[in-house]
Amino acid sequence: MRRIAIRLILVSSIFFFFASQAAAQSAASDSYFNNSGERFVSGVANAATGWVELPKNIIRTGQKDGPVYGVTVGLAMGVMHTVGRSIVGALDAATFWLPLKPSVNPPYIWEDFSRETAY
Repeated sequence: MRRIAIRLILVSSIFFFFASQAAAQSAASDSYFNNSGERFVSGVANAATGWVELPKNIIRTGQKDGPVYGVTVGLAMGVMHTVGRSIVGALDAATFWLPLKPSVNPPYIWEDFSRETAY
């Protein structure tokens, strides 16, 4: 029990050390709290709305290359991007304390529905 408590204190102190270093290095216009908040909100939104990638990719691919290609390749790409956006969103929400920008581009599925998702 005591070893677990010591390890927990050590790990949490490391997290606080890196968080304070990141906060000290952030620029005035791009503050640590803004980046962390944006990463958390977009992570939760992407984890919850990742399933929208499925119809998005079917529609995008169908419009670009035809309906048969949209139903086959678009479906496969949609499944891949659904899993990708959901997992990356959950990771962004879990690691929001790191002062990074959101990992998915566009950060929200509804921002630019016609653009392909990039990670």
